[in-house]
Amino acid sequence: MTESQKLIIEKTMEFVKQELSNSEGGHDWWHIYRVLNTSKYIAGEELADEFVVQLAALLHDIADPKFHDGNEEIGPKLVYNFLIEIGVDMEIITHVIAIIRNMSFKNTFDNIEFNSMELDIVRDADRLDAIGAIGIARTFNYGGFIGSEIYNPNINPKTFKSKKEYKNSKAPTINHFYEKLLLLKSMMTTKTGKKLAENRHDFMETYLEQFYKEWNIVD
Repeated sequence: MTESQKLIIEKTMEFVKQELSNSEGGHDWWHIYRVLNTSKYIAGEELADEFVVQLAALLHDIADPKFHDGNEEIGPKLVYNFLIEIGVDMEIITHVIAIIRNMSFKNTFDNIEFNSMELDIVRDADRLDAIGAIGIARTFNYGGFIGSEIYNPNINPKTFKSKKEYKNSKAPTINHFYEKLLLLKSMMTTKTGKKLAENRHDFMETYLEQFYKEWNIVD
């Protein structure tokens, strides 16, 4: 990256830290930090625009819709205004916003018409942070935040058919493993993302096995 691009990344880091200073623990600055580092690692293994990757990784959760009454426009508008203010080229801004609009798991229920290697990288990095040990911690943190049950054996996981149905789910936290987390390994796009997902996926399966043993008091 050029020196001017590095300065933009630094400004963006400070902006994101400030915006997310009071965020829920699974979607705070440290989530962004991990996604940024994973994105940089994957980008180092793939051919991609490092500047776009880092901007998108930093800004992808600047206004997560689930914390804004489901409004999916707040984030892109905030990103647009910020990047315009600090002098980022419009072509870059358009690419970054397109990545942000197409990253979320819930958007897989729509027909995604935008594709780029940079989207693949940041989306894989974000999904990697949703699985494994950290993914489990984030899932239960968010479940507690919204008041979900940990587990209810009388409520079975569902296969959602629409974004609306997925967004409106109030299921116990354990159900989320089957409704999203265990599906993510097969949804990785980059070669590096697929490789990194293997161990994290296996860890979740081991965790669930232990969870049910303890729930049923089986040694």
